[in-house]
Amino acid sequence: MTVKVNNLSKYYGKKKVLDNISFEAKKGEIVGIIGKSGAGKSTIIKILRGTDKEYEGEIEICGKKENLREITAIHIQRNFALWAEPAIYNIIRKLYAIRTNSYNEELPMEEEWEEYEKTATEILKLVGLEHKKNAYSNILSGGEKQRLIMGRQIAKIYEKGEGVLLLDEPATMSCPASKQALLEVLKNINDKLNITIIITSHLPEIHEYLCDRCILLENGRVKMEGAPNQIINEFLKDMPEPEQNMGAPKDNNEIEVNNISKRYFVVNGGETLNLKDISFSVKEQEILSIIGPSGTGKSVLLRLLAGLEVPDNGTITIDGVDLTDYGWERVQLRRKIGIMHQEFSLTHYLTVEQLLKYRQGIKGEGAISNAKLKSAELNISPKTVDAIYQLIDLPEAEMKNKLEKLGISEDIVKLLFPAVVDDFHPKEVLSALDLDEEILKKTPMELSGGERVRVALALQIISKPKILLLDEPFGDLDPITLREVSNYLKKINNKFGTTIVVISHHIELIKEISHRAILIDENKLIGDGAPEKICNEFIERSCSKFLGQ
Repeated sequence: MTVKVNNLSKYYGKKKVLDNISFEAKKGEIVGIIGKSGAGKSTIIKILRGTDKEYEGEIEICGKKENLREITAIHIQRNFALWAEPAIYNIIRKLYAIRTNSYNEELPMEEEWEEYEKTATEILKLVGLEHKKNAYSNILSGGEKQRLIMGRQIAKIYEKGEGVLLLDEPATMSCPASKQALLEVLKNINDKLNITIIITSHLPEIHEYLCDRCILLENGRVKMEGAPNQIINEFLKDMPEPEQNMGAPKDNNEIEVNNISKRYFVVNGGETLNLKDISFSVKEQEILSIIGPSGTGKSVLLRLLAGLEVPDNGTITIDGVDLTDYGWERVQLRRKIGIMHQEFSLTHYLTVEQLLKYRQGIKGEGAISNAKLKSAELNISPKTVDAIYQLIDLPEAEMKNKLEKLGISEDIVKLLFPAVVDDFHPKEVLSALDLDEEILKKTPMELSGGERVRVALALQIISKPKILLLDEPFGDLDPITLREVSNYLKKINNKFGTTIVVISHHIELIKEISHRAILIDENKLIGDGAPEKICNEFIERSCSKFLGQ
């Protein structure tokens, strides 16, 4: 056996996250691990990789019980650690580090270059990127970056002729074409190198397509092991029914997007985005989904709707307010907009109650009234106050980075916008998301993956926003938890009359929750209409693109 796991147990503090797990994998076998969020899948991958050594039990990979990093390669869904240079250089640097047994990923001497380039090209062929070997990594699509990362990771196995490839949620957040391309790459690697692959994924279709055998984890234990279809059926048997009670859109347009364009360039990389003449509207209380391939500007479009960026041309108006016209009217409008980013984070040292109070306060009328008084005292213009207020809706790391570049202290933000909370009653919001009030005393570290997503949603709806913008924040959820979240979104829409605009690559989620969908591709709006029709058009275009590669 290439992989042997015997009586593996793992604790995080007093919590037992892996409970006496045992399994094996043969050379060349693809083994899938499936289970709900928090079942322990990623923890197993970390232990097999050798990055987590605090466990009980025995691990043996290719005959080794120690230094497992030397015999494994790992691919993590959200990892984009690439050199901003041609794709082939990224592989060559990795090969050089392996051959010189060095952590410094330098480039080889000129006299060695030809041999390194030949090997690197072969690896790029394995991951389907030989045609992009001279393209700069920073202008590759999200799916292409994933495959380049894969190439870097398997370089060690390619060199040594043996090893195990570990994959933790690959392609979960990829569009259909990118996902299919990655699956074909994995099949090709397995076929050409005959290496063992162990893969965790929430997506049943990945296990069905790739795996020889699957393991079902439940509460840190192996519940069942067998053929992929058998395991998937067992896993999905407790899938909740979809919520049927959705709100109905009103007749008036709440959001108007008229002929907007947005263009980005990267130094030495050329044009990376060029949205052209995008126009659409969103009715009050409508759930609109935006779909399209990776790298087409969907997230940029959502940031434009949130007022976090401005278009190069065209206009965006919400409730009659022009989002490019900075001032108090725009501040009042943005107070009623919530945005949940793909990379959302929860401050780990605060309780859920503290997080909710802060969010309600910072988005409350009292914070705006205070900002008017303080800005007058400090002689800060309304436009500047507005620019500072919009930073609050950015991911924390981006907000701090922008404040630093602007030379503005976080103390100014707190001075202008204190979290003024006069009336804190979270019960209605918690109830809509099936969260018990006892969760208020917990910190994010004590929450499961599904609970973290629901708390992040609660942070957005605690201030009763008129508009909720969601940028693929559910990519890491298993199908059961995803169905629960889709039901919560319907409840929010119906109970609070919230207009929702959502980006997601989960096609079934889009079909289930949307009143309407729009398709963005090739820098323009391709389709606008019924979710089923637009989703099917997206899949057809994705298949055509994949087959044309």
